[in-house]
Formats: sequence, C-alpha cells, structure tokens
Amino acid sequence: MAVERYKVRVTKDHLAFCSGHFISYEGEKCERLHGHNYRTTVEIEGPLNRDHYVFDFIALKHCTKAITDELDHRMLLPTRNPVVHLEETAKSVRVRYKDREWLFPRDDCFLLAIENTTAELLARWIAQRLLADIRRLHGYEPEVLRVEVEENIGQSATCELRSGQ
Repeated sequence: MAVERYKVRVTKDHLAFCSGHFISYEGEKCERLHGHNYRTTVEIEGPLNRDHYVFDFIALKHCTKAITDELDHRMLLPTRNPVVHLEETAKSVRVRYKDREWLFPRDDCFLLAIENTTAELLARWIAQRLLADIRRLHGYEPEVLRVEVEENIGQSATCELRSGQ
C-alpha cells in the first residue's frame, strides 16, 4: 500500500528582501560590502488536518512576509562572528574587521544572532523564527519545515527543521 505524504510550498515575489551584507571566510578574509535581492521559499510537510490541508497558505505567506519585511532594506550584521566586531549605540553600529571599519545608522541595520550572514545561516534564522511564529500564532507543529533563501538566480541555500530533532 502506498504511503501518502503532503507538502505545501510558497514562493512569491513579495517574500523577498533586498539587503546588504558581507561575510568573513577562510578565517582571515572578508568580502566587500554588497547586497542581494534575496527570495524566500517555504515548505511545510505533515499530515492533512480535519479541513484536508497541511497548513493554511495564507497564514504561511503572512508569517513569512512579516519576517522578510524585517530584513528588507537593512544591512545584515552577524553578532556571533569571531572576527567581525560590532559596537552598538542608540544611533549607530560600528563594525570592525582587522583594519577595516564601517559605521552604519542603527536604524538601517538588522543584527542577527548568527555567526555569518551566509545564505545557509539566513535560511536557518528565518526557519527558526518562522517555526516559533507558527507554534505561537497557530499552535501548529510541522513535521518538516524547509526554508530556502535564494541570493541570486540559481544560487540558494536551504535549511530543514524536522520535529523532534
């Protein structure tokens, strides 16, 4: 007998965010400042509920858009990077990497509790936030939540969260 599995997927033009960033890599290198028009795709897997769907598309789009809107038109900065140092005041964020230094208006920055602003870690951060919001707002626990962050056409990273893991 065949086993049925169900999945819902949303990928919309409005589930996007345009942000600046840079990453450190190979322990001693740091990219130049640049930006992407990121696009987010979300999938939820699970059984059908009493209304015969996995999860409401509208609710999923709304929760995802609220998160991507927070990131839109911001400089994304990692707070857990061991070689990129942030100094935050009420008005600005000073960023230092070796002899390089940037000063950004505080309101233009989004500080993320991640190690680096890679597509992989952005996908994980969005997935964790989305899972928390879905639990809190809808009392729902997906079997699988998958978030893909595309930073350029044909260039993306995915994070998958499985219940109980």
